[in-house]
Amino acid sequence: MTSPGDTLLDRLGRWLAGRLQEESSGYEPYTPSDAETLRRTLEPGDILLIEGNQKISAAIKYLTQSTWSHAAFYVGDALAEPEDGTERRRLIEVTLGEGCVAVPLSRYRTYNTRICRASGLAPEDRDKVVAFMIGKLGLKYDLKNIFDMLRFFMPTPPVPVRWRRRMLAFGSGDPTRAICSTLIAEAYGQIRYPILPEITRAPGRASAQSNYSRKEILHIRHHSLYTPRDFDLSPFFRIVKPTLEYGFDYRAVTWDDKASTDAAAVKAGAIASDT
Repeated sequence: MTSPGDTLLDRLGRWLAGRLQEESSGYEPYTPSDAETLRRTLEPGDILLIEGNQKISAAIKYLTQSTWSHAAFYVGDALAEPEDGTERRRLIEVTLGEGCVAVPLSRYRTYNTRICRASGLAPEDRDKVVAFMIGKLGLKYDLKNIFDMLRFFMPTPPVPVRWRRRMLAFGSGDPTRAICSTLIAEAYGQIRYPILPEITRAPGRASAQSNYSRKEILHIRHHSLYTPRDFDLSPFFRIVKPTLEYGFDYRAVTWDDKASTDAAAVKAGAIASDT
């Protein structure tokens, strides 16, 4: 839909955004979580990382060298129940086309996901982070910067590994900030909770970490351009796996040994018939 004040760049930007959000073929979820399991496991303030299946997802995963291409923020029951009886919106996310919106957990029921949880977060700070994200609902991003979006049409640009993340940060405008996890990082920045901070070490006590790695962390922080991978790598966020949260017992797992035995017997019979 166009408005009277739209320019050619506005229309072109929306068209490019739509193309980038088209689904790619060949996506196969290995460990999808149903909405009810996620609801029982997630806590307000948690970050849900998602392995997306859109065209832009391939570019994000390639440039960040990560499985995760998208991040959503869990607010629990902070938003009111919809009057039309539809599923309650418990996630807040930013997308290229919609801006900052609230969505139900079922949106990602068929995706590979990961839960990241800030460790030791005080209740009052958790409330501040949730309130910050809710306050951003309706935020729109300027899509006129078409050159910013064009980089994502090259899912495998011929650049060295160490420069790929910098390619994502270079000249980043509103479209890239909408794609990445900048808003979630900003929410945690309001309470001064670290994600990937610059770490200063005393002389003579530097770790084996390379100069490149230290500079890269500084570069990422300086540009305030966080990606889903950063929450996964952060030493200050805990990985929460729903299967392990409710008393997983490997001895109670039922294995389909009969199917394996039958398959082996069929294979043995085929070999015998060939000899």
